[in-house]
Amino acid sequence: MDLSWISVLFVGACCLVLGFLIGTGRRTRFVASAREYATAAVVESLEIEKLADIIEDFKMVLVVRSDLKMGKRKIGTQCSHATLGLYKKLLRKAPKALNRWEMCGQVKVVLKIENEEELLVLQKRAKSLKLPIHIIVDAGRTQIAPNSRTVMAILGPVDVVDDVIGGLKLL
Repeated sequence: MDLSWISVLFVGACCLVLGFLIGTGRRTRFVASAREYATAAVVESLEIEKLADIIEDFKMVLVVRSDLKMGKRKIGTQCSHATLGLYKKLLRKAPKALNRWEMCGQVKVVLKIENEEELLVLQKRAKSLKLPIHIIVDAGRTQIAPNSRTVMAILGPVDVVDDVIGGLKLL
């Protein structure tokens, strides 16, 4: 074999491997910044994926701040934003957990909390249990002040989520 045939075979093999990787959805992820690197480390530590293998009942809880006095339409919109935001995070970071929640009928419960301080305590509790959360920060174009934290979405096994939310009441 001369050198040109070896080159052709090498390029062909590389194209075959690249095509396989693209076809199976595996793409190399380049970390562009220290912040992305830190986020990637957090993603790998999500325990929720392990729990999805052994626990069947999952639910999503949406916690709404009652001190903001949002109207029904505003609450509905903010809850929709929180649900979609958490869904998009889980789609990338914890697909098994997302699938488990979908298999449970996509259970969602809307609860109320008194103020931002209580919301932040709840956020800390959820993070300590390594539950995925998503908090909506409103732009302030309609009813409430800009940068107000309005709704937090939490997803996980029913018992673990219940430990986080404690005795919160339905909205």
